[in-house]
Amino acid sequence: MTDDTPVTDSRSETAGKRSERVAEAFDDLNAALAERATPEVREAVEKLRAALLEKDAAGLSGHLADVKERHGWLYSELARHPRIAKLVNELALMGL
Repeated sequence: MTDDTPVTDSRSETAGKRSERVAEAFDDLNAALAERATPEVREAVEKLRAALLEKDAAGLSGHLADVKERHGWLYSELARHPRIAKLVNELALMGL
């Protein structure tokens, strides 16, 4: 599955619109995770959500490294999820 919508320039996007896109992406992710989302996994996902909302590239990088080390399957899910991957890529492209 691919997301063919154009990459958004996050610098010109309103905070409300970005917040909405992040919420939609993580709502979709949480639905896909379903019963696999233990309290520890939900906490990790919330840290990622917060870092993306705050455009905190360093925090996001640290949280992704933690997820990769502790929850390899979740890291794979994040990489395959088109909306999440798009948000991460946008943050990386901004050079933050």
